[in-house]
Amino acid sequence: MSSPSIVLNVNGIEVIYNHVILVLKGVSLVVPEGGIVALLGGNGAGKTTTLRAVSNLLAGERGAVTKGSIELRGERIEALSPSELVKRGLIQVMEGRHCFAHLTIEDNLMTGAYTRKDGKAAIAETLEKVYAYFPRLKTRRTSQAAYTSGGEQQMCAIGRALMANPTMVLLDEPSMGLAPQIVEEVFEIVKDLNTKERVTFLLAEQNTNMALRYADYGYILENGRIVMDGEARSLRENEDVKEFYLGVGGADRKSFRDVKSYKRRKRWLA
Repeated sequence: MSSPSIVLNVNGIEVIYNHVILVLKGVSLVVPEGGIVALLGGNGAGKTTTLRAVSNLLAGERGAVTKGSIELRGERIEALSPSELVKRGLIQVMEGRHCFAHLTIEDNLMTGAYTRKDGKAAIAETLEKVYAYFPRLKTRRTSQAAYTSGGEQQMCAIGRALMANPTMVLLDEPSMGLAPQIVEEVFEIVKDLNTKERVTFLLAEQNTNMALRYADYGYILENGRIVMDGEARSLRENEDVKEFYLGVGGADRKSFRDVKSYKRRKRWLA
C-alpha cells in the first residue's frame, strides 16, 4: 500500500512578533492526506501561532514568518492571503468559537460559503450535510448565536468552516471551555468528518488525552520548539508524555527541560 501524500509541509519556520519577540524556533511538521495530526503543548507553547502561520493570519497580530517555508500540496503559501488559502481548500477554525453573535445559526453557517462558485443547490446540499453531522444546529438554526451554548457555538464554527468545502481544516483548541461530554461529541464529529468526508485536520489542543485518542500523529511544542513527535498511540504510552501532559506519574518536574536523564536531556536541548 502506498503511503499517503503530504498535504501540509511546515519546514523549519521561525515566527517573530513586533519585529523582536521570537515565538517559534525552527518548527517543522508534516500533515498527510486524510490524517488527523495533533499539535500539543501548554498555554503559550506556540500552537496557535503555528496554525496562524499556516493560515497566514499572523499579520493581524503583528507577526511574521521570518525563516523556513510552508507548502500546501507542494506550493509555497507564505505569500498567499487567507482568502486565497480558503479557495485552495484550507480553512482555520479560530480559538474561542468566533460566531457572529447577532446572526442566526443558519446565517452564520451560510457565511462560510461566500467563496463558493458552484451554485445554490450545491451549497444547500452542504448545509444539509452539516446539519446531519450537527443535528443540534438544525434544531437551533433560527436562534441567534449569542443565545446558544458554548458547545453549539463551537459546532457552528466548525460547521461554518465545512460550508467552504475544505479539504483541510486547522482547528484551534476545540475543547476550550466546554463540558467533557460536549468535548467528546465534538471530537467524535471531527473523526466522522475525517473518515467519511476525508477532511484532513491539524488541531491544536491543550487536552492532550482527548487529542491523542482521536489523532493519528502528534507533535508536542514547548517554548516554541517541537520537543517530541510520534504516532498518537506511542505518545500515549510514553512515560514522559504521561507525566508531563497526561497527569500520570511524578508531579515535581514541570517540563521536558527538567528531565535529568542525559540521553533525554540531550534530545530536548540539542
